[in-house]
Order: sequence, then structure tokens, then C-alpha cells
Amino acid sequence: MAQTTGDFLVQRLYDWGVRRIYGYPGDGINGILGALGRAEDKIRFVQVRHEEMSAFMACAHAKYTGEVGVCLATSGPGAIHLLNGLYDAKTDHQPVVAIVGQSARLAMGGHYQQEVDLHSLFKDVASEYVQTAMAPGQIRHLIDRAMRIAQAERTVTAVIIPNDLQEEKMVEPPHAHATVHSGVGFSSPRVIPSDADLRRAADVLNAGKKVAILVGIGAKNAADEIVEIADLLGAGVAKALLGKSVLPDELPFVTGSIGLLGTKPSYVLMSECDTLLMIGSSFPYPEFLPEEGQARGVQIDIDGRMLSIRYPMEVNLTGDSAESLRALIPLLERKTDRSWREQIEKEIGEWWQVMHDRAMNEANPINPQRVFWELSPRLPENCILAADSGSVASWYARDLKFRRGMLGSLSGSLATMGPGVPYVIAAKFAFPERVAIACIGDGAFQMNGMNELLTIEKYWREWSDPRLVICVLNNSDLNMVTWEQRVMAGDPKFDASQVLPPFGYAAYAQSLGFLGIKVDKPEAIASAWDQALSADRPSLLEFVTDPEVPPLPPHITFEQAKAFSSSLLRDPSRVQMLKQSIKEMFDSFRR
Repeated sequence: MAQTTGDFLVQRLYDWGVRRIYGYPGDGINGILGALGRAEDKIRFVQVRHEEMSAFMACAHAKYTGEVGVCLATSGPGAIHLLNGLYDAKTDHQPVVAIVGQSARLAMGGHYQQEVDLHSLFKDVASEYVQTAMAPGQIRHLIDRAMRIAQAERTVTAVIIPNDLQEEKMVEPPHAHATVHSGVGFSSPRVIPSDADLRRAADVLNAGKKVAILVGIGAKNAADEIVEIADLLGAGVAKALLGKSVLPDELPFVTGSIGLLGTKPSYVLMSECDTLLMIGSSFPYPEFLPEEGQARGVQIDIDGRMLSIRYPMEVNLTGDSAESLRALIPLLERKTDRSWREQIEKEIGEWWQVMHDRAMNEANPINPQRVFWELSPRLPENCILAADSGSVASWYARDLKFRRGMLGSLSGSLATMGPGVPYVIAAKFAFPERVAIACIGDGAFQMNGMNELLTIEKYWREWSDPRLVICVLNNSDLNMVTWEQRVMAGDPKFDASQVLPPFGYAAYAQSLGFLGIKVDKPEAIASAWDQALSADRPSLLEFVTDPEVPPLPPHITFEQAKAFSSSLLRDPSRVQMLKQSIKEMFDSFRR
């Protein structure tokens, strides 16, 4: 049988190192699916329940492995469904290639069934590269460029392939004028700032008496260098949410997460420092960084476009985090005055006690913080975690102590609902020998997480370690937005938009043959985690939690307090809400 363009496409992806494609079928990609079927020993097609989930899984694959994630969707509606997951990848700077079908070439422009202007659809999310193949000889360089640009720019690219072209006989481009002859392969360059700029950065850091370091996911391969620099400078280190796994939380100078979901030590670190070193982070909230003019700044980022846009830096270094820090270390002087470091470490020690006290506060019926506090010491070595968006992300950010070797992620800049379950599915395909844990709210589970349990049921028996744990916080409330309504807008909870329909989450998992446990008593939390983490199959733990436990920011402004007081007067849950808020604040003040 002659090789089709679909066959060539699959082989080319294989040559680029792709071994797994997440997608959903449709007649707009029949030629590619046929080719995948013929090459099943090379590239695995993972069937999801919805195209959006395939894009989330491709994004998670990129986040957890550092490789290019690939997703596949049919023309029209299938391509449209990819967008949210692709934006998740784009905004978190992850290399993902989307391959989508299109109407037959002769029908294009004729208002044909499922014909959508895919160039316009993808021109923002795949702004660095989106192209439509119109002849067999194009497939080679379109795939090559999509893969290479995705890696070089750490972004989303898209290739659109009309369905009739997929089954056409493959023809290589001729050795002639107006043809393109591309090749496979990409290697990351060694990017290091100039010696003069490194010296300027060292002068700023050496002059500082109270140095704060902020790290993001771009610093994930620079843990040893960050520890050495923090020791030299007597600095504390805060972690942007995507950078939670960069450094272990057991290090005494690590202040934890920063921002609305962050810790008080991180807030103190930024509000009192005189020097800021930011590494591999695009943390977006200026109110949690030093006030302009308070601190001298040095920033390191591989993408020069991301420099000095969150805080006006004195020295901007374009370079790889680890390489740049290694070049910087010999220029730094060890600070003999360790009082700043001692202050930060004292703040951190007190904060962890506050978190313990908050987690152990009584609630109706379960305090959600305790769910995570009990999980933290039970986290298996080298486990992989994902959190969904919402109040669950607050407890993930604050209560879980990551150890070295663990991986964790969520939707960072996009902060979309829904990636928690597809993220851990991708994690299990990439690392079938490692335990994966998804922490999600009942809103996200109802939105799309419950459907992907069917995907888990379809594939879990292939994984060498079958342990995949889904933790669902069942509070019958879209909780983060409820608290945002109260604290930011000064409005009471709007039941029509916030209250969720009841659902038996654990019972649903049991119906699929999983371990399903419903927990509605705090004393049963620990044993439920123990059962799930020792199970011989996937598990779902349904924790019935109190929606009135507030995900307090590390610092409450006058405006937030005023809005909260206004909402309190009219909120139907004001008695329980006030009771829980007082407990949380009391734990902070008494330390």
C-alpha cells in the first residue's frame, strides 16, 4: 500500500520523538486516524472524552516531562473544543502542537458542513505558527516547523490538514525553486548573560541587606543553584504557584507560595526586602511584590520579553536559569549578617504552626484544610500532583509540603476550571510507575472531571502502578467565586449561581470499579488517605467539606475588610461564615 500523507505525518511525529497523541475521532481526521492505526506500535492514540481534555493532557505532558505535547481533533467543532486547553498551554509557556482536520480542499470557502475559518480561530492561541497544508509536499516542513517552534518559543503551534489531503499519496517536495526542504531535530541553546551584566547583577545582590528570591517554573532545573545562592545571600525564597515543586518546603528558608493563595512569610519577605531576585517567573500580581522603589531588582528569564514587566528591575538578565545562576555564583559574596535570614526562618516556623492550628479547627462537617494537612506527610515519594482552580488551589498551595522529586502543577496564568483530572491522566501515561493525585472541587468535577473517570477506567490496567487518586471537596458550592463575591464585590453569596446540585461522587467511582470512599467526619480523613494510597486500583475520596472556611489571603486590605463586612450583613450563611473567619484570623493573630 502506497504511503499516504497521513502515514507520513505519523512517521514524522515519531521521528520527532512523539510517542503519544491525545485526541478524539471525527471524519475530518479519518486519514490520520487510519495512519495511527497502521502505526500503533509507534505512536499511541489516547482516546479522551472531549477534545478540551486532550489539549489539557497535551499541556500536562509538556509540564511534567518537558517534551512537546500533541493533541488531535477533527474539523469544526472538534477544533473549537481544543481552545481552552491550548490557551492553558500558551499562557503557561508550554510546548504543545495541535493537529486538526479541515473540510476537503475543493469545499473550502463554500460554507460546507463543519467548515470553520481555522486560521482565524487559532491565530491568537497559536500566534507563533499556524498553517494549513494544501499539498503533500508541505506536510514535511509544516510538521517540522510546528515541532521546532513549539520547543524554541515554548508555545502552542497548530497544523491544519484538509481531510482529502490526509489520504492522498505522499510526494516529497521536488528539488526545485519555491520548495522547502526541512529536517528533524531541535536542541536548546546555552543562553548566558554577558559578563558585564552578571557583574552588575552581583553588585546589586551583594549590596542588599535583605534579599528576597522569587522562583517560578522556569527555575525548575536550577534547584541546587538557588539553594547555594540563597545561602550565600542569607535570602528567603518564595515560590510562584507553578514553581511549587522547584524547591522542597522542608528547607527552612523557603517561605512557600506567594500571592492571593500564598503564605504570610512570603508576604513579609516581599514587603520588607530591600533587594529582589526573580528567577524564571512571570508572577502577575504587583501588590504582592515590593512597592516600586522599595527594592533594587534583578531578574533572570530565558524569554527577554518577560523581563521587567512585573517589577521595574535594575538589571535584566536574559538566560537559562541554571546556567545564569552558575555564572553568577562566583561573583557573589557571602553575607555575614544572618539576621534577615533568621527573621524569615522564624516567620516560616510560626506560619507552619498557624497552618496546623487552622487545619485542626472544627468545621461543619470537615475543614478542607485538614484534608490537605493529613495528606501532606502521606505523600508518596516522587508522586505527581495536580490541583484544579478554585479554593482547592489555596489548600494545595499552602498546606502541602512538597519534597524533592515530587512534581505538581495546575492552570497558572489562565486559572481555568477543569484541568485537574486530565492532568493526572497525562501524568500516569508519562510516568505509569508513579502515584498521581488530583485535588479538585466539586464544581470542576461536575464540569468535566467526572467524564474523564471513564478514560481512567479504560486505561488504568495498563499502568505498572495503578494508584491514581482523585480527591473531591464536596461543599456544594462554587466556593472561590462565592468568596470573591463577598470579599471583592461586597455582595452576599448568590445562591442561584453558586449552589451546585447534589451528586454521589464516591458512589459514581464505585460504579466504575474504583475504590470510592465518602468521608464526612474529620477523624476519618487520615484512614481514607491511607486506604487510597495503598489501593490496587484508582480511587476517589469524597470529602464533605465546609464552604464557610475562608481561603484567606496572606494580607487583608481595608477595602477587602470593608467589602466583607458589607456582604456579611446580607449573606444567608453569615453566622457560620463569621464563626469560621474568626477562627482563622485568631490563629494568625495569636502567633
